[in-house]
Amino acid sequence: MSERKSRVPASPKVRKFARELGLDINQIIGSKREGRVIENDVKNFVKEKTFQKSFLEKNKTKNEFSHSDFGEVEVKDIPRIKKLTAKYLTNSWTTIPHVTNHDEADVTEMEKFRNSLKDFYTGEKKKITPLAFIIKAVTSALKKFPSFNCSIDSIEDGKMTLKKYFHIGIAVDTEHGLMVPKIRNVNKKKIGEINNELKIVSDKCKKLKIDKKEFFGGSMTVTSLGGIGGSFFTPIINYPEVAILGIGKLRKKQVFINDKFEARIMLPLSLSYDHRIIDGAEAARFNNELKENLGKNFAYKLAI
Repeated sequence: MSERKSRVPASPKVRKFARELGLDINQIIGSKREGRVIENDVKNFVKEKTFQKSFLEKNKTKNEFSHSDFGEVEVKDIPRIKKLTAKYLTNSWTTIPHVTNHDEADVTEMEKFRNSLKDFYTGEKKKITPLAFIIKAVTSALKKFPSFNCSIDSIEDGKMTLKKYFHIGIAVDTEHGLMVPKIRNVNKKKIGEINNELKIVSDKCKKLKIDKKEFFGGSMTVTSLGGIGGSFFTPIINYPEVAILGIGKLRKKQVFINDKFEARIMLPLSLSYDHRIIDGAEAARFNNELKENLGKNFAYKLAI
């Protein structure tokens, strides 16, 4: 890739402003579409760096020993994708006041429906990942709660951008590091189409053949540990989005329903949100809507 193509998008005026401050504009994460850097991003970058420097100076402790003083060690380069990801995660964590809402969705009927799907022509079982249903359910919830499908342009100016599109990011675990491509226009796609696209973008990420543009312009991100294990966690928001949904491993549990215990399949939900624009009550309502969407009737409404 040429240097020209790898540069972040920005106007000549903004580039000049960054140069005058002695900054490398390629280290600044843009808040506009496709990661375009504006003057306010440069100012926020300076504020964050100043705060971080002050914090480190106040809290740094002298390391009197090196790791090798205690035994054999090996020094390795951090993988390139992880170094790039670290920059974004640090920006998200230091910029966004995170809060995480934990809950569980009863997906017993959804799982029965998913496992009953068969090809119309061959009669063979269709392999549809639960993530395809979850992405569709999240999109339906975003329509009802538009503040989750927005980005804050500037707190100082009091501006936010409400997105009319529904592009859901998915966290893909690769040997190179974590990547978050987007499934575009989910509201216009059936579950079968989403399932096929999940396979395609995941494969492209693992082979490093995905376009850089596919990592930008998202509505909200879904990150799943279901294939690995675990239940609840605190996912970091994918800036400049304002929410991310973490999915744990499906588990069969005894749930008290209608005065008796029943074995139900439960899905752990971990919803992290930007507390500057979303409050706790709204987050709880979003999770309730999501649980309803993944519940008894939702799966049957969606054409495969």
